[in-house]
Amino acid sequence: MALQPLLNYGVEMHRSAMKHSLPMAALVSLLSVYASAQSTDTSLVERYEEEGQRALAEGRYAEAESAYEKLREMEPGTAEVRANLGLIYFEERKFALAVTELRGALKLKPGLTKTETLLSMALSEVGQYKEAVRGLEKGFHHSTDPELRRMSGLQLQRAYANLGQNSKSVEVGLELARLFPDDAEVLYYNGKIFGNYAFLNMKKLSEVAPNSIWRYQSAAEAFQAQGSYDAAITGYRSVLEMDPRRPGIHYRLGQTLLSRSRQTGSADDLAQALIEFQQELHFDPSNANAAYELGEAYRRSARMEDAQQFFETAIKYYPDFEEALVGLGSIFLEVNKPELALTHLQKAVTLDPEDEVAWYRLSRAQKLLGNVALQQKALAEFQRLHQKRLQQAGVKEPKSPSEVSKQVIEPSAEP
Repeated sequence: MALQPLLNYGVEMHRSAMKHSLPMAALVSLLSVYASAQSTDTSLVERYEEEGQRALAEGRYAEAESAYEKLREMEPGTAEVRANLGLIYFEERKFALAVTELRGALKLKPGLTKTETLLSMALSEVGQYKEAVRGLEKGFHHSTDPELRRMSGLQLQRAYANLGQNSKSVEVGLELARLFPDDAEVLYYNGKIFGNYAFLNMKKLSEVAPNSIWRYQSAAEAFQAQGSYDAAITGYRSVLEMDPRRPGIHYRLGQTLLSRSRQTGSADDLAQALIEFQQELHFDPSNANAAYELGEAYRRSARMEDAQQFFETAIKYYPDFEEALVGLGSIFLEVNKPELALTHLQKAVTLDPEDEVAWYRLSRAQKLLGNVALQQKALAEFQRLHQKRLQQAGVKEPKSPSEVSKQVIEPSAEP
């Protein structure tokens, strides 16, 4: 089999699109600038200081820059002036100028910790990653300021990636995900970093073991995820030629055949898919996914006894298999046993309150049992979720190779 390259998840991390506008206190304390006793006009210094601080706090960086450049001329030996000017240049994305000013500030007063972290960020922005790493590590691992820690982490993640230290970049990403689980910027960069790391591992696998069973399996899974069913089927069959009992492969082959049958309408693919699911259960009776797919296929073809058997097998080995609970509930509704359906459907909506199919079938069970108020409540929840799904219809998530067939509401069904 000719194996095609896997998806390239390469990360372009050389230019930053990171947010730089931060709460001022997160980076450099705006300290008072004291006039020198020898030659500086104290009132003029105070005026420029006040103007500069106000403009910086309000995000008027051009005005802040002008004020602090005048202060630098008047007070070239004051570290805080250089530090604040470096911050202004950083916010204006004038990173080379920021490096110069921040270095000058630290030379005058090495103890400005936040200035050291900001300098490391600026160095990262101009591509001096080796020099930046030490300060970024310090800011990420030891800072007590959440925003400073977040931004240090993002810059450190990028620096590691550009230095080819991909495992360290992933480690930072995992820690960022723990600290900031709902941060959109963190999620975006983690997606790039993790995708790139996965790609690099698959690339290395193809280099060190091009004819291994792992290489064939990974390629088949990639093809399946892309919807390239012909190539995926060929890949899985190659794996089975090498190891006919390999766990999970008959199931994945059956799943791919099932997907192709839905795409093409091929009855032969559907029949072959069922054979593969049976083969998986022959080698591994505890494979709940294979049992579920057989149960769902038999349910759709109105073979209720067979469907019930396989749904129950799936639940036996995986008691919280929500889709199987919904499927089994549907079987009991079809054979007019709503009291049995109720138990499984109530558990299903507890496991996944967002499953509209489970709520719909629960409303049917409550109706058959004469529980009008509960039936209306379940139906209302179904309608809410149904409308929500229609509004989100354009957003599709990529399928995982292990994702099972979803329960659906039949077109002929009525509330």
